[in-house]
Amino acid sequence: MLALLIAVFLFLPHVYGNESLLFTLMTFIVLAQGLNLLYGFTGYLPFGYVGFFGCGAYATSLLVLHSGLPVLLCVAGGGLAAVVMGLILGPLLRLSGAYFSIASLAASQILYFVVSNTNLADITGGPYGLKIEQVYAPTASYHAMLAVLVLATALAAYFRVSAFGMGLRAMKQDPVSAAMAGINIVRARLITWLISAGVAGLAGGAYAWNLSVFYPEAVFTLQISVFAIVFSLFGGVGTVIGPIIGAGVLYSLYAAIGISTPQYFQLIYGGLIVLLVLFMPGGVLSLLTRRGVRVF
Repeated sequence: MLALLIAVFLFLPHVYGNESLLFTLMTFIVLAQGLNLLYGFTGYLPFGYVGFFGCGAYATSLLVLHSGLPVLLCVAGGGLAAVVMGLILGPLLRLSGAYFSIASLAASQILYFVVSNTNLADITGGPYGLKIEQVYAPTASYHAMLAVLVLATALAAYFRVSAFGMGLRAMKQDPVSAAMAGINIVRARLITWLISAGVAGLAGGAYAWNLSVFYPEAVFTLQISVFAIVFSLFGGVGTVIGPIIGAGVLYSLYAAIGISTPQYFQLIYGGLIVLLVLFMPGGVLSLLTRRGVRVF
């Protein structure tokens, strides 16, 4: 599967000339996959997942501007910054359900208001954003996002087949029984939370490199979280190919009609979500599992 992903996204730019759209598609697949690692295997749904994405974008840009490190190390630094932010926000895991979702949303908004504060304009650029056009390299950043996509998919595959992933699924179904079976629930949740944050941070770093000039709204908009959540749910969480299918289908639909005629896209999108909740709560892949087909 990983080889197929690499081949597809290396081949597509030669067939479809809009590399920027393909880059954005990869970005949303990564975010859907990263969110799937957390929600699909632990049941924790972070409405504020975009906060890690924005943290990675800003950390990468600031490292480019002030550290003199190679840009790839700066992108890695963006992922590390998101992990550190995940550690700081680790106490949120004491919450559950809607309380956790809303608290993570509030945390992402706090990050947004901090980086867009005019009093911090000398550091973060404030509402005026950041410029790293000196490292602008669309092809190199495209390949960097492809590498992050492969990493996120490999992690989902590991979660799917490993003992650690089975422990996470057991926790999701019945945390009390899982704890009695010897699973360290607190540690497992924290590790998954940090891995999910790191994936989003790496995606944010590669995204900032590709844009080179961006404002806080571009990397902290809640639409990013919404898209990641819907794409994951549409394909099917707790699987490897579900987020890929969900992002591929729905983002292609958005690119086809959502930009030129957003009013129709919102209608179709809303209808799809209603149908999904009512008839396919397990995502489109549930159509196969109901027929006894094993889905990876």
